[in-house]
Amino acid sequence: MVNDNSQELSVSQFITIGKNTDKMESISRPNLTYWKDAWRRIKKNKVAYTGLIIILVYIFLAVFGPIISQYKYTEINSSKMNQFISSEHWFGTDELGRDLWTRIWRGARVSLAIGFVSTIINTFIGGIIGGISGYYGGTTDLIIMRIIDVLYGIPYLIVAILIMVVLGQGITSLIIAMIIVGWIGTARFVRGEVLRLKEQDFVCAAKVLGVSDFSIIIKHIIPNIMGLIITNLTMSVPRAIFSEAFLSYIGLGVAPPECSWGILAKSGVKLLRVYPYQLFIPSFFICTTMLALNLLGDGLRDALDPKLRGSE
Repeated sequence: MVNDNSQELSVSQFITIGKNTDKMESISRPNLTYWKDAWRRIKKNKVAYTGLIIILVYIFLAVFGPIISQYKYTEINSSKMNQFISSEHWFGTDELGRDLWTRIWRGARVSLAIGFVSTIINTFIGGIIGGISGYYGGTTDLIIMRIIDVLYGIPYLIVAILIMVVLGQGITSLIIAMIIVGWIGTARFVRGEVLRLKEQDFVCAAKVLGVSDFSIIIKHIIPNIMGLIITNLTMSVPRAIFSEAFLSYIGLGVAPPECSWGILAKSGVKLLRVYPYQLFIPSFFICTTMLALNLLGDGLRDALDPKLRGSE
């Protein structure tokens, strides 16, 4: 039965939308490579991005800070001893009248260079040893892991101190001391990741196709753990910088007249009650550098994780 109140519908009352073929076939998400996507996520992470900026500023000042200063980091001036912060001496002077601005950034060169160089070498050595141990397994893995277990049982700083006593003071000695046992953590970490990846289908397919072990490690396994290696490297730099500062603080660091943040902190402790700024300034840069590197490492861990790529 038809309702008398109903009205007849006409075609003019409807709008034909249809389908937009161009829009349907367009890529809704920008085509980004793995590293571009990681950089995009780092910039979105304000905390990690701030840490990156702090590190870059410190590196820039470490390179150019002593150059723009009119004073040399070894220049002694007995008439300007222990002067407070001023327009002439931006960070004041020390007990020998040396300009602290110049010495802070000269020390930054030493501390940052030792931290980054030793960590990069440790990562390279640990990555190779851990990769070989995890990929080949068996007797090779057993021998390498027993050696690592023995070295891991010895306190890191004890080994570093003994090596510094034998080799003497100097930047090279510090780097060697940090390399001797510094690669152990990276080797254990890389071994675990390689053990997980070598059973994956893409590695098995490469073996079936006759790809050499070296090519599998270099072209298939290493790229898949590169993000984790970079993150581990970033998180290891603060430990290396702190180790350098500690060894310099106890008198086993670089030899005078060279300086580092640890040596400046050691000198500042002597005058803490009278001129506290001489301790607070190098301590501030040590703390902020370690904090910035840890924040950057946390951001890199999230940015380089492929599992989080599709969650945004």
